[in-house]
Amino acid sequence: MSVTSVIQVQVVKALDSLYEGNFEPGSFQLSQTKPEFEGDYTVVLFSLVKQLKKSPDGLGNELGQYLVANNAGLFTAYNVIKGFLNLTITDAYWVSLLQQNYKNPNFGKAAATGKKVMVEYSSPNTNKPLHLGHLRNNFLGWSIAEILKANGNTVTKTCIVNDRGVHICKSMLAWQKMGNGATPATTGSKGDHLVGDYYVQFENELKQQAAPLLEQVLAGNFTGFEGEPLTKLQLFVQRINNGDAKAAELKDEVKELVRNNTPLMQEVRTMLLKWEEGDADTLALWKQMNEWVYAGFNETYKRIGSNFDKTYYESNTYLLGKKTVQWGLDKGVFFKKEDGSVWIDLTADGLDEKLVQRKDGTSVYITQDIGLAQDKYNEYKMDQSIYVIGDEQNYHMKVLKLICQKLDLPNADGIYHLSYGMVELPTGRMKSREGTVVDADDLVDEMEKISAQHTEELGKVKDFTTEELKQLYHTLGMGALKFYLLRVEPKKKMVFNPEESIDFHGFTGPFIQYTHARIKSILRKEAATLFTNAPQTALLKLEKELLVQLEQYGSILQQAAAEHNPSVIASYTFHLAKAYNSFYTEHSVGNAETPAKKELRLQLCQLTAIIIASAMGLLGIQVPERM
Repeated sequence: MSVTSVIQVQVVKALDSLYEGNFEPGSFQLSQTKPEFEGDYTVVLFSLVKQLKKSPDGLGNELGQYLVANNAGLFTAYNVIKGFLNLTITDAYWVSLLQQNYKNPNFGKAAATGKKVMVEYSSPNTNKPLHLGHLRNNFLGWSIAEILKANGNTVTKTCIVNDRGVHICKSMLAWQKMGNGATPATTGSKGDHLVGDYYVQFENELKQQAAPLLEQVLAGNFTGFEGEPLTKLQLFVQRINNGDAKAAELKDEVKELVRNNTPLMQEVRTMLLKWEEGDADTLALWKQMNEWVYAGFNETYKRIGSNFDKTYYESNTYLLGKKTVQWGLDKGVFFKKEDGSVWIDLTADGLDEKLVQRKDGTSVYITQDIGLAQDKYNEYKMDQSIYVIGDEQNYHMKVLKLICQKLDLPNADGIYHLSYGMVELPTGRMKSREGTVVDADDLVDEMEKISAQHTEELGKVKDFTTEELKQLYHTLGMGALKFYLLRVEPKKKMVFNPEESIDFHGFTGPFIQYTHARIKSILRKEAATLFTNAPQTALLKLEKELLVQLEQYGSILQQAAAEHNPSVIASYTFHLAKAYNSFYTEHSVGNAETPAKKELRLQLCQLTAIIIASAMGLLGIQVPERM
């Protein structure tokens, strides 16, 4: 039970004893006392003043006197300042809490709740390797899953692989035309890198084909275009030439229409049609190239510490949801237009009409997602289904949840979109088509290289073997990368700076990792034990501040889970490491003033190390035993 919970219980008992009424912990606010005032925790009295019709000072003094008189082991003093009752916790309470928990590896974690949660993350395409954007997604998803586990939930980690569609066929066609039978074995390249290279080659060739066509169209020559594309191009070019305010956006639309009308894109669509029809040669090539990619993905996932309990493949799920369309029509949730296409009207919900089935009877993405959501629920019966998806899909996810709710699907209310902002580099936004993304493997290599440079600057790794150094550089590099990406609230966009992320003195993973290694070094010299026979001594300021922060770990885990926000843990752990370093700088552990002080400080070291390792572990970050 947390200190705040204990205080809340005692305040409620005091109120019930002093004043007849129906009091609950929610009847008042409780917070840490501000540094400029004396005390540890503060009861905000204003809501009680109104209810009991008493003056703030009168109520505060009555309540404070009762709490101190009837809880000698918990409260040692109180003061009242303008409607705030500040309570001071006894040193004996803090020390007892420390002695009970300094060896507890599960300190702060909750008992099983029986609640089932699914977290879906990563969701890569099999036409390119994982990149920096995927890393933020993977780290967020994995961390949220672990945080929810620490709060007593049963969690299933899942991934949906986008392994079919036009983008996959682009890589396949480029390999057919330019690959000359190349394989990962013959080129010495990771499979996902090899396939990604052909995707970029396709885009380069497509750009060359589209350039003269675009110039022709912008000059007013629409030869080779017909039907709806022709009508749109004529309208868009006319608006551009008339100085339309949205000329830049219209030009992008023209570029896409032109790209889609090139011979190369026509070949891609033909290949996709063959795949959908089950053409043996097309399927064989698709399976072979996907196998190359999966081997590459698995190598990267292992390296970055990401894993899944269940993987879904779009090639197996893209037809899911078609039955739901007819069911939705029967329920009156969907409606059919004259051309045979099926829609849902969400205008009353502040959105618009949404297509759920094309006029030719084929599914769209939202239909597939509805079907997959049902499929997942049928298998796992989860209470909550969390989708870790970038904020560019905010609208899509809002629509998905609304449709599921209108269909009365049992999993509908549990759908939660963990939306996150894009990761950019100091040089700007990444683009897959142009091959300007930061490859995940290359980034990990770079982080290990930078960590080696910085670690050697510390001059404390001379006794490490070559293998130990390799592992240390990986641990520090991944710690820097993960912490930097997770220390920012998910909803915020961010710029990733590799050099800044590895600073041993800043708001970084390596700073915390170094602090942990420092503590373990102390504990290797002398183990913490329970010193029961020593007389109690008063806690010094920095000892108490550190102990108060340690006690808050359970509340931090609850907050991080409630907000689906690993940055809460990142921030807490950084400030805990800072508090420990302040304590360690001022107070000797091995040469403490008394045996009791030495044991107290060793216990503080032990619990701090446990919590740092636990908290960083929830971020997917290992902490070294020595550095």
